[in-house]
Amino acid sequence: MTYCVGLKLDRGLLFASDTRTNAGVDNISTFKKLHVWEEPGERVITLLSSGNLAVTQAVVSLISEHITSGESDRVTVMTAKTMFQVARLVGSAVREVKTIDGEALAASAENFFVTFILGGQIKGEEPRLFQVYAAGNFIEVSSDTPFLQIGEHKYGKPILDRVTRSDMRLGEAAKLVLLSFDSTLRSNLSVGMPIDMLLYNTDSFSTERQVRIDQDDPYFQKLSRGWSDKLREAFADLDEFDV
Repeated sequence: MTYCVGLKLDRGLLFASDTRTNAGVDNISTFKKLHVWEEPGERVITLLSSGNLAVTQAVVSLISEHITSGESDRVTVMTAKTMFQVARLVGSAVREVKTIDGEALAASAENFFVTFILGGQIKGEEPRLFQVYAAGNFIEVSSDTPFLQIGEHKYGKPILDRVTRSDMRLGEAAKLVLLSFDSTLRSNLSVGMPIDMLLYNTDSFSTERQVRIDQDDPYFQKLSRGWSDKLREAFADLDEFDV
């Protein structure tokens, strides 16, 4: 299982994903699920992946191969003129992999369940954020709910629903997202650290604010302990139910 989050804020975009994959309690591995394609000063494209690892890796590899293919007439995520076109290209890559591997996966009782969060900015337009489904179709994030989640999202969703605001600072949003990860990590062992995070400032066209947060990270440990303490204090301050 996976947990990935994408936020579209007034100041930019934030992406975060766990790195755990498993095929049973005795076969747990770490794989990167946050993928970036960048042309400094021109565009930043970020893709978060959830689902069948072989399928998501095939989609990412296909996107990268198209970039380096040298075919002058092929539009790639590095030459597309808008993020909408990029979303269509990612959807096409998902359908292409499904055409190749879908039948074999179905025959072996495997599934083609994959979902992606795609976001970034191309010079000339505002940052944009999409969710791409296994069928290759996609939706764009709305102003009413400025975040997307894929994977094991139910534990981290309540705090995002209550606290997320589009005018948040990116550092403030990172704190919020890490708290949503903390809740998920406590409730589901199939989601695990390290956490990969990218904070993207609008019009920076740079991925320099990218970090991997390990279990022993001092800030994350302090945040987790502090949040637990504050929740207990808030619970104790509330009136008891009387019947």
